[in-house]
Amino acid sequence: MAESDVREYPFGTLVTAMVTPFTEEGEVDYLKAAELADKLVQDGCDGLVVTGTTGETSTLTDDENEAMFRTVVEAVGGRAKVIAGSTTNDTRHSINLSRRAAAVGVDGLLITAPYYNKPSQAGVQAHIETIASAIGLPVMVYDIPGRAGISIATDTLIRLAEHPLIIALKDAKADYGETTRVLANTDLDVYSGDDGLTLPLMAAGAVGVVSVTAHVATRQFRELVDAALAGDFATARRLHFELDPVIRAVMTHVQGAVAAKQVLKWQGVLPNSVVRLPLVEPSEAELAPVRADLAEAGWSLDALNAR
Repeated sequence: MAESDVREYPFGTLVTAMVTPFTEEGEVDYLKAAELADKLVQDGCDGLVVTGTTGETSTLTDDENEAMFRTVVEAVGGRAKVIAGSTTNDTRHSINLSRRAAAVGVDGLLITAPYYNKPSQAGVQAHIETIASAIGLPVMVYDIPGRAGISIATDTLIRLAEHPLIIALKDAKADYGETTRVLANTDLDVYSGDDGLTLPLMAAGAVGVVSVTAHVATRQFRELVDAALAGDFATARRLHFELDPVIRAVMTHVQGAVAAKQVLKWQGVLPNSVVRLPLVEPSEAELAPVRADLAEAGWSLDALNAR
């Protein structure tokens, strides 16, 4: 393949939705955040979402969010795209925090559907377009009805795709038919927002994944995404099966940030698994199925239990 045929992806193709490390006292550990960002990029991520849902954004102050954006930009800027999880269900607040993110050099914004308010689809569209136009950075829209309480309708996504700055979709709707319609009717770069659906969505034309499990299995996800982009679906399918129990371990027993931090602690990447209320660390009973899934994946539980 000629170099001119290689497609550029403005947000990368393997994007980890980063956890926010805390100290034992519950303060943001910016040093560990920088180290984690660097490790993820070295292991194969070409994009990072900073202070998204997995980054516990709802329990961070605006100053902490801004400091996290700056920390990660300084750690990996120029080597990977830094995408700010800088939006809430308040349009004006989202604009103010996104301006702070832009000022420290992030590459783009992740704009969620406005949760809890339950606006009409016209309100959803106006919220997203207003933020995008106010900031002037590339935007990835995040459709996650399980958390937002509403879906972004496919027709709304098709209209949003006409905005010059709205270039990508993180799809966590788990509706293959509707995602197919988006792929068929827009030029959006679609990313799987469900780790376990990376392969089927990429088979339909998605460009990659925004992943939580990639924290702990970065290289395998890198190989899966690269294989799928190259059309090598035999390799991608093998990796999909290998990753399945790891994805179950991280995504199905306790909240994703909680599980990711626990496994990162077991791996020796983070010194602790501290989360902020209302999240709590997992009990031993909750960790038992996590360990069982990782054992199914062939991970060494002796090594994990020693940490």
